[in-house]
Amino acid sequence: MAKIIDRLLLFIYSLSIGILSVLAILLLSGKVPVELNDQNEQNLYITIVIVAVILFLLSIRFFYLSVRSERGHHHSVHQRTEFGDIQISLETIENMCLKSAERTKGVRDVKTRVRVIESGLEIMIRAIVDGESSIPELTENMQKTVHDQVEEITGIPVSSVSVFIANIVQSPAFKSRVE
Repeated sequence: MAKIIDRLLLFIYSLSIGILSVLAILLLSGKVPVELNDQNEQNLYITIVIVAVILFLLSIRFFYLSVRSERGHHHSVHQRTEFGDIQISLETIENMCLKSAERTKGVRDVKTRVRVIESGLEIMIRAIVDGESSIPELTENMQKTVHDQVEEITGIPVSSVSVFIANIVQSPAFKSRVE
């Protein structure tokens, strides 16, 4: 939520500064007649134009930052061992979580998301279950399995495993055939 608000504020700032810069450039470039009588005012004029152009270029950069997507940026977890550095992508950890969660009996469709926080990994799992098993037991088993598997394989501490049960599998309706 904070990231969205920050982006919105940056967008508004960029747009405001951009408009002010364009107005200053038009005003000071002679498109709008302004009389300068003194040499100091002429130097001030050049300085204001340079500052306005710089502000306009910065506004274009900030505008780009506010609308660009960060989806393509791959994050990873870095570890240092006595032999060198290890980097494990979050995608790898998500796939590991997916594999572990799917092993839980009664789980049908699983999606995972991993975030790196100060205390370790925060794993979020979204699943669809068969509806035949106890959901609290099923989710607890899934949490324990994913937690233990990820910590054991990666060596990275897992701070939490959150499970969201999105739905239960709809059983197909069978029509009896009478002959």
